[in-house]
Amino acid sequence: MSKILFQNVTAVLMDKTGTVLDNAFVAVENGKIAYVGLDKPQGGFDETIDGKGNVLMPGLVNAHTHIPMTAMRGYGDGHDLQDWLFHYIFPVEDRWDDRAIRACTELGLAEMIASGTTAIEDMYMFCDAIAEEVAASGMNANITLGATLFPDEAFDPLTHSGCVRTRAYADRWHGYNGGQIKIDASIHAEYTSRPALWEYLSGYAKEKGLGMHVHVSETKKEHEDCVARYGLTPTQVLDRHGMFDVRAVAAHCVWTTPEDWSILAAKGVTAAHNPCSNLKLGSGIAPVVAMQKAGVSVALGTDGVSSNNTTDMFEDLKIAAMLQNGANHDPLAVLPMDALRMATVNGAKALGRNSGRIEVGYDADLILLDFTRPNLIPRHDVVSNLVYAAHGCDVVMNMCRGKVIYKNGEFLTLDMERVRREVAEYALPHLFG
Repeated sequence: MSKILFQNVTAVLMDKTGTVLDNAFVAVENGKIAYVGLDKPQGGFDETIDGKGNVLMPGLVNAHTHIPMTAMRGYGDGHDLQDWLFHYIFPVEDRWDDRAIRACTELGLAEMIASGTTAIEDMYMFCDAIAEEVAASGMNANITLGATLFPDEAFDPLTHSGCVRTRAYADRWHGYNGGQIKIDASIHAEYTSRPALWEYLSGYAKEKGLGMHVHVSETKKEHEDCVARYGLTPTQVLDRHGMFDVRAVAAHCVWTTPEDWSILAAKGVTAAHNPCSNLKLGSGIAPVVAMQKAGVSVALGTDGVSSNNTTDMFEDLKIAAMLQNGANHDPLAVLPMDALRMATVNGAKALGRNSGRIEVGYDADLILLDFTRPNLIPRHDVVSNLVYAAHGCDVVMNMCRGKVIYKNGEFLTLDMERVRREVAEYALPHLFG
């Protein structure tokens, strides 16, 4: 693998002290960060990238996505959650096939790559097709099948489709290409499944060293219905059945309680905050500040494009910071560096990845932003600009695991003409025709 040197960059290290290095050098070798400093490192390099004073930072980590749902961008808007799901989203999802999934996955990957995302935690179906497209794109992904078990279904882990497919995906993909792709176990949510499935998948995840991914307390109704069923919140009942005994991502957590936060903190569960989706669907505002004070690690996600309309993490990053300040009537509730940690360090931890920082030995998942853009001038505070002023379109380079996959508007691993054609000529007519 090439040895690459970044020179003349402003490096946002995302270390514990929030270091920002001007006129820095960052060397990459064998997919890892090999040097960070103010003096040019010794030795030869296959490529030198002059940052021209622009900002180099760790790539963004999208801790909760449903990537093929790019097909539903703007579809069914203006309806309440139940109407939206049952009359718009579910009927379209019944028409998926491998070819449509591939096209819409590539479209989603292109949007994410161009806007600075280097790793995702995805929950959907047709996971083989998704994994193949992710592998070809060069991006990193934790891929999960959101398994369900409804009240009228019998359960045998040897034949249950969610269990069968999870095992097959893990055997085929977990650890692919040195960990570019990981498979995590997943249930869709408490309200779409039952304890027998939770116990089996949590045991399987523990046995195989997989993580866990689940929607938790996204809506008030979901939360209250669970309390009515079990006398326990979703967090509490899932915990009792072992769901959080492995590295776990709990998506949304909008209606979680102080008792829930104690469990999440004690078990090391990451809450994946999805501010734009939660606002659009009227689900509420996650108690991010209170969760963090209780010791819960909070990462950031976009959710599906159907409930957000973009996967531009910089948009969710800005909203995540400003929303908490407004909700708590405190302009210091979430500082810019706090928000940036959600989108980098905390996200990487949630996915079990050695990234999220510019530090020797970490994976070289890096992005470069053009700080000569009008919206990023002046730069009184680089981190503040990244959180409050930057857009995904300011990203001019995306490197995953030491390989540049996007540069100056050009996709180096995706054929965008073919992707657009497949979406327009096959996927959309197939799904909506």
